[in-house]
Amino acid sequence: MDFFSILWIFIILSSLQPVLYQRYVEAMRQRVIRSFEKKRGSRVITMVHRQETMRLLGFPVSRYIDIEDSEQVLRAIRLTPDDMPIDLILHTPGGLVLAAEQIAHALVRHKGKVTVFVPHYAMSGGTLIALAADEIVMDENAVLGPVDPQLGQAAAASIVRVLEMKDVNEIDDQTLIMADLAQKALRQVNKTVQEILTGNNMDPAKAKEIADLLSTGTWTHDYPITCDEAREMGLPVSTDMPEEIYTLMDLFPQPTQRRPSVQYIPLPYERREDGQRPQRGGLL
Repeated sequence: MDFFSILWIFIILSSLQPVLYQRYVEAMRQRVIRSFEKKRGSRVITMVHRQETMRLLGFPVSRYIDIEDSEQVLRAIRLTPDDMPIDLILHTPGGLVLAAEQIAHALVRHKGKVTVFVPHYAMSGGTLIALAADEIVMDENAVLGPVDPQLGQAAAASIVRVLEMKDVNEIDDQTLIMADLAQKALRQVNKTVQEILTGNNMDPAKAKEIADLLSTGTWTHDYPITCDEAREMGLPVSTDMPEEIYTLMDLFPQPTQRRPSVQYIPLPYERREDGQRPQRGGLL
């Protein structure tokens, strides 16, 4: 076998390696999901939006909630018996309001218990989906976020406030049009949040209070709502995160395009009475 034959074999194997690795990772995800389903007697659905590498080309692609996600989740719910619990593992920066609303309404209509697990964050549309759960299980350091609508690069609530700050005759037509759309968007999202919360048997007055807090621009759109704040609002939040959720999240790695900025020995440490770390795997 000459040099060029060996080179071609190397190129072919190198091009297939990402595909084979992706297949392996997907198989491991399915194994963890199936094990978790058997343990809880539930249907497990994952919606994990991380920056993943495209096969072969190696370009990082950012993900968010879109129509394809809503179609897949709705199909999974349809395939689930009415009395079977649903466990949704949610890790997302948000996305399309339409897709998030469809998923949230479908979860509310499901008769079995719905649990949403948030291991790191579920912002914007992710929070809207989490509101549809009977129980929200968050890591102690995980966060939710406001659900106030955004128009382009600006918050709808901020656009509306322009009408309060300036005389209408001093505002250009484009801004007035945007303000009209912003008012409609705020009303629509507020109404949706109330419907989702009351659909889970929350008191209407409490549901309106939470909807006003989350959807009317109380905070900036990227404001992190902690577990304690979510509980204070009256949301059904727990921090009893199963270990399987962390194992599953490890199978959704970010692409390694550069030297990692965070490094640590990936082993659980236990502190001994003498203050020293015990020996694990040959390391002190």
